[in-house]
Amino acid sequence: MDDIYGDTDGIKKSILDNLKTLYQMTIPSYQIITADLARSLLDFTRQLNKEIAIYVNRRGNIIKIAIGGIKNVSLPEIRVSNRKLSGVRCIHTHPNGESDLSSHDISALKHLKFDVMAAIADDSQNNIIVSIAFLTGECEERDSFIVEEIKSLSISAIERLDLKYLTTIIDNRLLNQSNLIDLNFSERAILVGLETKNKKMHWSINDSLHELSQLAETAGADVISQIQQKRDLPDSALFLGKGKIEELLLLIQDIRATLVIFDDELSPSQQRNIENILNIKVLDRTALILDIFAQRARSFEGKLQVELAQMQYRLPRIGGQGLILSRLGGGIGTRGPGETKLEVDKRKIRSRITEIERQISLIKKQRSLQRENRSKSNTPTVALVGYTNAGKSTLLNLLTNANVFAENKLFATLDPTTRKLNLANAKTVLLTDTVGFIQKLPHQLISAFRATLEEVQEADLLLHVVDCSHPNYLEQINSVMSVLSELNVDDKPMILVYNKCDKLSSIPTYPKENELYISAKNRIGIDSLLKQIEEFFLQQHLELELLIPYNESALISQLHEIAVVQKIEYVELGNLVQVSIPSEYLAKYEKYKNI
Repeated sequence: MDDIYGDTDGIKKSILDNLKTLYQMTIPSYQIITADLARSLLDFTRQLNKEIAIYVNRRGNIIKIAIGGIKNVSLPEIRVSNRKLSGVRCIHTHPNGESDLSSHDISALKHLKFDVMAAIADDSQNNIIVSIAFLTGECEERDSFIVEEIKSLSISAIERLDLKYLTTIIDNRLLNQSNLIDLNFSERAILVGLETKNKKMHWSINDSLHELSQLAETAGADVISQIQQKRDLPDSALFLGKGKIEELLLLIQDIRATLVIFDDELSPSQQRNIENILNIKVLDRTALILDIFAQRARSFEGKLQVELAQMQYRLPRIGGQGLILSRLGGGIGTRGPGETKLEVDKRKIRSRITEIERQISLIKKQRSLQRENRSKSNTPTVALVGYTNAGKSTLLNLLTNANVFAENKLFATLDPTTRKLNLANAKTVLLTDTVGFIQKLPHQLISAFRATLEEVQEADLLLHVVDCSHPNYLEQINSVMSVLSELNVDDKPMILVYNKCDKLSSIPTYPKENELYISAKNRIGIDSLLKQIEEFFLQQHLELELLIPYNESALISQLHEIAVVQKIEYVELGNLVQVSIPSEYLAKYEKYKNI
């Protein structure tokens, strides 16, 4: 037998059993409700002093009964379409004797496109009065339909209304209106943040939600509201408290949201539980960042790395809904008769992960060969690292005329770009722009982009670009250093480049060692940056003139491997070699210095 949902605590089993008998009642398909059913619902309402809500399909069958009304009860799972009504009507009682529909009733009608929303009550003479509302099928805005409301009808008038005729007209209007509706409109998002006592990050909840809002807008969503809660720990089942989830449900109905984004990563079970209650798409911060990366990846390598991260994220979240992948996979010996659809879906994803990892491994080898070739040429390398939108690509374009895409958005560029940078002392270095970092950077991305981030590991010098105009720039620095530590490169030589200094009211007169202030956009401090890069490599490499005897000419071959041999002259006493040599090799060649 079907269950009774909602606020059933403290209610006698006998009453619940009697309420369940309503499931056996049917309503003619052309009627909204019958007088007998309305009277039965009001009898239960008087007995419990609580709202009773029923959901009825077009065959006249009651598919759900709930105590507490639509404000406090999770709505039935309904597939919402712009082209037609849901095929379900909601009828509920009002214990206060007033049948007027509330704003929550109207929001639920719009949100789930009920055939009809009806509220019934007893007036002072114990007469049944009914108020109804329905969509007219006419569009008021891009994503909102006009609602027609009729108040305080008698039950006999309600019984005479032809529901089948009404829904047919509305469905036809919706079908025509759907041609006028932009089906690619931006999703209306609500942001959700949780502040816990044991939170390791130094970001305030408001700052973190502000950044999440930027991420959502970068992904193409319209952020229309946000909600936050303080708890000692996240709830293991719902992440938020049950009351806050109910508040979120009402907010979704009130503002017609289509998407909820959580500021932290949800467990697979938390995400499923929340979606079941809210009946709306739910994403966490990780999924949002992965979506942005998927939009921004341009190269074959970048697309592979993003797909790998997405697959690793989705694997534990597959609920058997059925993925459409390019191949069936498996083969003889892999498809037992008891294999479920869920197991098939997971096997497909694991197979794809294995294939992507194989291709990325090949790319990794190719990058390794490229680095070996650069190493043989003894060309120094500099890597730009930093928080997303700190200005790395703008700086690369300024220094090397790289002409890479740069925009005031998070993760504007993903694919690494390497260009030659000519210094004033005739030295040439390779400058590489890398993917930007962010707080709570998904570990799947760090793992997937490890092949790309190896460019950082192999660099001789890091330029850590910081948006010094950002109110949380210190926290951004900590976030970047945390990722660099995970890559085991946090101890590499580094220059801290405070970008966007033109937005500051004042600039420190004497910055710390290996720190400087610039504006890549306005070309402020660029000469000082180039000079500091030059001085770094001058300290790393010494310009020497060596006189190597002819009987030790093998040393010249060794010099070609570890240093830049600029010129060789053959003189009477041996080979006169002008060389730029790393300082760690100075002792070995000290005795050959031509004084």
